[in-house]
Amino acid sequence: MKTPRPLPESLASLPFTWQEAVAAGVSRRRLSHRSLVSPSRAIRVPQSDAPRALAETVRPVTLVTPFSAASHATAFLLWGFPGFLPGSNDPRIHIARPHTMAIPRRRGVIGHRGQFFEDEITTLNGLYITSRARTWLDCTRKMDIDEITVVADHLLRIPRPDFEGRRAPYCTVDDLEEMLDRHWGTPGIRKARLALEQACVGADSAPETRLRLALGRAGLPTAEVNVPTELSPGVVRQSDVTYREWRVAVEYEGEGHSEADQIVRDIAREEDFSRAGWILIRISKRHMSPGATTAVAKVRRALEQRGWSPK
Repeated sequence: MKTPRPLPESLASLPFTWQEAVAAGVSRRRLSHRSLVSPSRAIRVPQSDAPRALAETVRPVTLVTPFSAASHATAFLLWGFPGFLPGSNDPRIHIARPHTMAIPRRRGVIGHRGQFFEDEITTLNGLYITSRARTWLDCTRKMDIDEITVVADHLLRIPRPDFEGRRAPYCTVDDLEEMLDRHWGTPGIRKARLALEQACVGADSAPETRLRLALGRAGLPTAEVNVPTELSPGVVRQSDVTYREWRVAVEYEGEGHSEADQIVRDIAREEDFSRAGWILIRISKRHMSPGATTAVAKVRRALEQRGWSPK
């Protein structure tokens, strides 16, 4: 069998559109060769066993569908949102167009139409995509209130510039409230409003948000979230959840806390709290299921030990 002519370097390993190939001088015959897969009309993908980034797969779909952008579950994944979105493991690509245009219909695509304000479509590494705030709203219909809150906390979180290369949060409360006001009739918006009411600026991760919500739902006192606390002169520590009045702090410890250097830091942190007369509660994944009942019980016992009692 005759070996096909090599593709231009720019097309050799990534999905591309028919138009891009023709513009690069690729013949129609070459585009029909079995070494190229056609997941959808006017799109070609070089056969390969190597894993492919989602953005690489999405890009040609938006190019062959005029005035479209990655949206819904696809945008949720591309933005790297935390939390659980039912159906996000569906390999089909979600794209959206303005409501004045036909809904996108092609193989491997779930199409949407909607009203989009100018700032609700942006780019991510050159790929058109719904903004973070609009993606949050679009996905609320399929999420429960706590998971909507997880994403809201992620958007509102104040970043650490030294580690993240940014100083401003992705969104402010006003940004999310404006998004809800713009699209007041959208399915899921009532859940989104309830989620925004219980969202918090300080949460650093999805497990922290779920822990905070579980503690509040159990009737425990309102806690401070990721607030620096002076334990003793010159010793300042920042715990995930702090009950300053009762001198109880709570830390959620993810997988990174099993690393050797982190273990040393965790021991030093616990010693600082102990010397200052605080109780430090350490919570892990096993305390969070089901319904964080074990985590809540641990924190409740510590608070009661310090004299707190439910009213």
